[in-house]
Amino acid sequence: MKKFRPEVLIAVIAVVVVAGAMVFAAMSAKSGDAQQSSSSSAASSSTLSKAKLDKLTLPQLSDKVAKNESEVVMHTSMGDITIKLFNKYAPLAVENFVTHAKDGYYNNTTFHRVIKDFMIQGGDPKGDGTGGESIWNGKDSKIDSGNGFKNEISPSLYNIRGALAMANAGADTNGSQFFINQNSDDVTSKISAKRYPEKIYDAYKKGGNPTLDGSYTVFGQVISGMDVVDKIASVATDDNDKPTETVTVTSVEVVKDASSK
Repeated sequence: MKKFRPEVLIAVIAVVVVAGAMVFAAMSAKSGDAQQSSSSSAASSSTLSKAKLDKLTLPQLSDKVAKNESEVVMHTSMGDITIKLFNKYAPLAVENFVTHAKDGYYNNTTFHRVIKDFMIQGGDPKGDGTGGESIWNGKDSKIDSGNGFKNEISPSLYNIRGALAMANAGADTNGSQFFINQNSDDVTSKISAKRYPEKIYDAYKKGGNPTLDGSYTVFGQVISGMDVVDKIASVATDDNDKPTETVTVTSVEVVKDASSK
């Protein structure tokens, strides 16, 4: 009769645990998803004093399109959404989005992931959340080596209601997918007033997703058409948050490109 060797059992258990962890990670890491979180991400603004935070320029809070901002109209099957883009604070994300829009990359794509009281997500030509590339993929490895371009986190931009942000599969993996923050509930109970500009704290009383701050690049703000965003967010969805009835981005019209000379 062979002797029992505890080191063999330990080795087997270790392999099972590691394998299980890898499977869990693979299931959790959906490509290009904006992930809900139970605790707030550490935003770059947390390193600034309250006095400095309150002196920051906060372009999301104005409906006017400044000289250094771009403007697009997202034409959807449920109506138009007008968005201003922040070239100064997220130049890569804006250039990527505007170029894709001009090239027709977003034409007839779908909102493939919709979660009411959270956000609506689109920009994937495959329509399942696994596709989409940046304009630099395969062309400029210094900006996008194949996994996407870097995050652009600014203490002047936040995931308030109506904010347009890049979806990603982790830090610095931005491609073409985007989402619009739709939640309209007061979320100030989830954040500390000391870590946010006073006006942004007040904006979060009208909704948004502060748990995403610091992890996703905010690069635009809806200035007209939030009623359309709310309609899209209210459509019926399946167990994977995909609308049971197709909601389409028919095209993205570039009204103003602030980067053009």
